[in-house]
Amino acid sequence: MGARKRISAERRKEAKKTTYFASLRNNPTSPRKMRLVADIIRGKEVNNALNILRFSKKEAAGKMEKLLLSAIKNWENKNDGSRLEDSALFVSDVYVDSARVLKRLRTAPQGRAHRIRKRSNHVTLYVKSVNPATQLETVNQTEE
Repeated sequence: MGARKRISAERRKEAKKTTYFASLRNNPTSPRKMRLVADIIRGKEVNNALNILRFSKKEAAGKMEKLLLSAIKNWENKNDGSRLEDSALFVSDVYVDSARVLKRLRTAPQGRAHRIRKRSNHVTLYVKSVNPATQLETVNQTEE
């Protein structure tokens, strides 16, 4: 491995230490419906995002809430049981990708058939912790 490659690999490893994720595979909801929910919580603080998902009427919100709770638990496990209230945790990224599509046939008039596509998706949710020092700097910059 060359020096540049090793340095960039070490940089990526350091960045991953403050980022935690959870993923949901083969979720039987269409990616378009799941992206509507993902766009609502992207960039929000974790407690705020949980409240939004808890009171949303969309069916995809329940699955996204469960995924967010899983990402929070992953964060707690790697940080030796640190408290969620003491940290500045937020949803940094949410990726919704298309998964397998089940193709079915529905009968139609006059001996025809229509194809039905039952879509599913993969969701990956990243939670990132912000250092209190950098958080204070951003607050001071916005006040000025």
